[in-house]
Amino acid sequence: MTTIVRHLVNDVDASSYTFATDRLEITILVAAQLLKMNVDFNNEYDINVESSILSPDPTDADTKDDPFVALACLRAACIIIGSEIRKESGNAISIKDGPSAIDLRGVTQTLTVLYQDLCKKYEDALLDYRAGNSVVGQSILGPYSPGSDYVRRGMYSDGRSGGYFNH
Repeated sequence: MTTIVRHLVNDVDASSYTFATDRLEITILVAAQLLKMNVDFNNEYDINVESSILSPDPTDADTKDDPFVALACLRAACIIIGSEIRKESGNAISIKDGPSAIDLRGVTQTLTVLYQDLCKKYEDALLDYRAGNSVVGQSILGPYSPGSDYVRRGMYSDGRSGGYFNH
């Protein structure tokens, strides 16, 4: 899961990682703990942030849980980028001295755009998971559903199409 989070926060250069692996693992556990409060998954997870325990392993073949992995990684990426925004906001300065100028405000703005994008993806994925990954606009019409009488009016009693649909 750390590899996924590294890609989400653009920390993929192994020779000079920005974030320590331990920090990413703890952040994933924090994200998983927060996620567990909002969502019921197929697996029951035991999460202990202080002891660095996540059981069962959602990436193991026997207990594979792709929705949990995706949601926890997206949430962890939001947490990490949010903390980077707070850290960089103290450095967001603009200095002008005659013809020379230094403006570091753009760093925070770029991180804010990334943060908003990641968190929107998380919220969308969370909504999709809660909705059962259904297709948008798909519905089931029963005999008493609004609109089902319109469908029935287009059919003859022997199942042949007719009425409104034959014009």
